[in-house]
Amino acid sequence: NADSPRDAKKARELGAEGIGLCRTEHMFFEEGRIGTFREMICSDTVEEREAALAKLLPMQQADFEGIYEAMQGYPVTIRFLDPPLHEFLDNPRELEVEIAKLEAASKALEAAASVDDSLAEMNAELEKTIAVKTALLKQLDSFQEANPMLGTRGCRLGFLYPELNHMQFKAIASAAAELIKEGVDAKPEIMIPLVAFSEELKHLRWMCEDDIKAVEEEYGVKLEIPIGTMIELPRAAITADHIAKYADFYSFGTNDLTQTCLGFSRDDVESSFLDTYMNEKLIKTNPFATLDRGVARLVQMGVEGGKSTNPNLT
Repeated sequence: NADSPRDAKKARELGAEGIGLCRTEHMFFEEGRIGTFREMICSDTVEEREAALAKLLPMQQADFEGIYEAMQGYPVTIRFLDPPLHEFLDNPRELEVEIAKLEAASKALEAAASVDDSLAEMNAELEKTIAVKTALLKQLDSFQEANPMLGTRGCRLGFLYPELNHMQFKAIASAAAELIKEGVDAKPEIMIPLVAFSEELKHLRWMCEDDIKAVEEEYGVKLEIPIGTMIELPRAAITADHIAKYADFYSFGTNDLTQTCLGFSRDDVESSFLDTYMNEKLIKTNPFATLDRGVARLVQMGVEGGKSTNPNLT
């Protein structure tokens, strides 16, 4: 795993022969980018989202150029944005507390304004701030999900916000084209996460290939960028023969595959019943620390199913 030029360079120094997972969300969490990404998420129109993404494009492209350069000659498998959107946003409960404090201050100013007229203007400005923050709170609450790990994330984001996909496709391909023109052997691979249906990968592959073609024409270079998916849902493993028709490679996301196979929340299980299960010897080991046999069977089904329709599947 490497998500930055610095990490990629260090990995090469230590003998790595490629990057199996470059998590693009880690690029957006950095200071100076998170605000722009939040701006994109909270935009009301496609035009506003595209404007925010236009600011992020050169940042992400520069990251990819640095990673390819560090890894030249070796593959870099780039996973598209995967986590639930609320992870990028402020905590709505903290904002709720902040609004409550501002409202209390506003009431105090309102009472004092009867004695000092100059305070009325201050209170008017404070009320505007409260209105803006209240609107933001409503927006943040709209992104909250009962089980976000099973909600709007992975490839699903790309269908809700296709402009986000276009930005990432363009950043990956343009960075490769830029370096290839300079004689650098850039080898990106695109991984689409959380696919459950073959039609999802089929649709996103078409979109990706169109964007890569546009970059090829812009730079006058030929790009060979494999497109694959992360098998991390039981349905994907079971129907791997169908999904493989649109994939050049499979990667297996065993954290989510364990979570969805066993029905264990990977974020909560260690603080709930896991110790009891292990003390009672219902299970021998933590399934998130070892490969559970049920999950291993799903991986086997994924490999065999994928190879059955696509013998060249990596």
